[in-house]
Amino acid sequence: MSVLAYHIIWTTYGTWLPGDARGWVKWNEGGVKPPDPELERDARERMVESAVVLTEEQRAIVEKTIRDHCRIRGWLLHAVNARSNHVHVVVTADRDPDEVMNQFKAWCSRKLSDAEGLVGRVAKKAGRRHWFTEGGDKELIDTEEYLLNATIYVLEGQ
Repeated sequence: MSVLAYHIIWTTYGTWLPGDARGWVKWNEGGVKPPDPELERDARERMVESAVVLTEEQRAIVEKTIRDHCRIRGWLLHAVNARSNHVHVVVTADRDPDEVMNQFKAWCSRKLSDAEGLVGRVAKKAGRRHWFTEGGDKELIDTEEYLLNATIYVLEGQ
């Protein structure tokens, strides 16, 4: 199978917990799991910071950061859409999709922290540490039709 691009999706911190009423996904297990209020409550109690709902300004920072990072890395960005509680990216890159997603999340976290004034050494330690959840979804796109549909979905279906 030849991979043309990746459709990468990740959520903001605390906005889609294990046990969520909308269904949820367990790492390395297929399918969507049913709601589990007790599991969701336990996950919420373990949160070390408040949930992140991105503002319009923060969404713009995320999208700009991803565009800039793709330009710097020489990756082809097909589509990006930062929503209030998740981010979609369709990208062709010369790296493993986990590494691509981790780079996006790291740079977006840094730029969001910078915008919040968390730039000094002390401020970084005292500021938000969690902008996004761990992991995310990485779909391999292997046909032109799939690439077109994923791009349209990210740009128009959100």
